[in-house]
Amino acid sequence: MAADTSNSSADGMQPEGQEQFGIQKVYIKDLSFEAPNAPQIFMTQAPMNPRPPELELSYSTSEVAPNLHEVVISITLTFKVDDKTAFIIEVKQAGIFVLIGFQKDRFDYMLNGVCPNALFPYARETVTDISTRGGFQPFFLPAINFEAMYMQHLSQAQAKKQPLDTSQIKITLN
Repeated sequence: MAADTSNSSADGMQPEGQEQFGIQKVYIKDLSFEAPNAPQIFMTQAPMNPRPPELELSYSTSEVAPNLHEVVISITLTFKVDDKTAFIIEVKQAGIFVLIGFQKDRFDYMLNGVCPNALFPYARETVTDISTRGGFQPFFLPAINFEAMYMQHLSQAQAKKQPLDTSQIKITLN
């Protein structure tokens, strides 16, 4: 029985207009760890009163070549005990994504929802690993659904009849 090749061209490329998505590369673009009060923070005899961590999270996108887009998740985590900063972690987790053949709305959704969702587990792992390597308990970032967050900001922008400015999509937890 012959294979059905009606949906592919002779050179093996995808037919024109068909959506293509791929991850070319995932990498850490920038990483910083500071423990400004070490080693004293480890030697405290009194019970420590950890504060809720301060978490700032945002992302950016840019086209690096035709059909290739870089997405960067930026995370700053500050953890304090009493009034002293125990540690600060700054991570820029990045990826290069192939996006071909998507209509504008679907393209924006992929770039601003699907791509950051694909990167977030890597950023989460990095934060957990670095907090542990810094001598502290592992810190686990809360789960974040970038697709839902993008859709929420999109509907808010549409209600205000304004274009969506993805540079304003940020999460702050304290």
